[in-house]
Amino acid sequence: MGSPRHLWTGGWRAESERARDAADGAEQLRRADGAPAPDAAGGDAADAPDADGGAGGSRRLTLLLGLMLAAAAIAGGAFAAGMLLDGGRKSGPDPLPAVASQPIKPHRGETRAGAIYAAASPAVTSIRTNSGEGTGFLIDHGRGMLVTNAHVVGSATHVLVRFGQDGDAIDGDVLGVDPSSDLAVVSIDPSSVPRGAKALRFADSRAVQVGDLVVAIGNPFGLDRTATEGIVSGLGRSIQSPNGFAIDDVIQTDAPINPGNSGGPLLDDGAHVIGVNSQIATAGVAGNIGIGFAVPSNTVRQIVPRLERGEAIPRPWLGVTTTAASPTHPDGAEVADVVGGGPAADAGVRSGDIIKRVDGQPVQDPEDVAQSIAGDRPGDKVAVVVERAGRTQTLHVTLGKRPARIP
Repeated sequence: MGSPRHLWTGGWRAESERARDAADGAEQLRRADGAPAPDAAGGDAADAPDADGGAGGSRRLTLLLGLMLAAAAIAGGAFAAGMLLDGGRKSGPDPLPAVASQPIKPHRGETRAGAIYAAASPAVTSIRTNSGEGTGFLIDHGRGMLVTNAHVVGSATHVLVRFGQDGDAIDGDVLGVDPSSDLAVVSIDPSSVPRGAKALRFADSRAVQVGDLVVAIGNPFGLDRTATEGIVSGLGRSIQSPNGFAIDDVIQTDAPINPGNSGGPLLDDGAHVIGVNSQIATAGVAGNIGIGFAVPSNTVRQIVPRLERGEAIPRPWLGVTTTAASPTHPDGAEVADVVGGGPAADAGVRSGDIIKRVDGQPVQDPEDVAQSIAGDRPGDKVAVVVERAGRTQTLHVTLGKRPARIP
């Protein structure tokens, strides 16, 4: 698999037009005329390409979609679902509830995927900004709350929401955006929610297993509420967030998702949300190759209540970039770079150090460095055990507050 590439690379605009033409004919194209074309980052509201197909604007990192192939992590960059249970240190609103999920029972002659789609699709929306469109879904009917990706709304404060291609365009207010988890919350007038659109509920993503049936619903290439079926093909993955840090505990699926699916729900066999579709690996092609990634529901459950209140989410930051240790150090993470003036630099961490333990937790690979401080707060002091020139020493680091993006 090649390096991550922007999804708009190649003839994405032509592909989108062909998809619309094949599905809806000339009438659909006329309806879409003058509307923003689906953007690359999941079809979404990140910077649109220039006329020659190149990326425009300064938000290129926001649009980076694909598997993180380099085994590198900015320590403190990961946000794990494990923060739901952080030893009682959690502050702020309670996480959204999770429900026990039971397989849905199809009607006679109906497939299970069809039953899941029938139950969930009325709550799935398109979300459009001046620069693109993506997907969202209803999580609270009475308050008109929707969840989508941060890279779908981008820097917009207002969006257009539509329940189905024939639904009315509804004004939506962006209440909060968290690039570190690639999540955003949009509010609409509850009276504008169509009858029959029931809010989707979240399952506990810790119960998800490889091989589980999943259905993704979204608007690939602007095609209204498309369903694709697959399985959970991997767990515990790490992807790059819009601000360049890592999102951990991500769910991998082979259910086909394409530009425009971003922000839509990944559903289990009970039609409950186990993740929010966010990225795909492209391997240098413009469409799906069978590897998609969804932000796990437990992360969503933790973040959304804070975004509803417009809260910023402070996260701890160590300030090092790590890579896999050398063959002579099968365990640990090698420090590739230390951010000048950052917490680790101030404590004496150097490039070339092998990090063996952080905050009392063993480090076996780069992801463990960030994971080990996921439950800490800015200002906390942690012990970092490093191996340097064959000797082990302990350095005491006062964690900083993660910057808006990787320095």
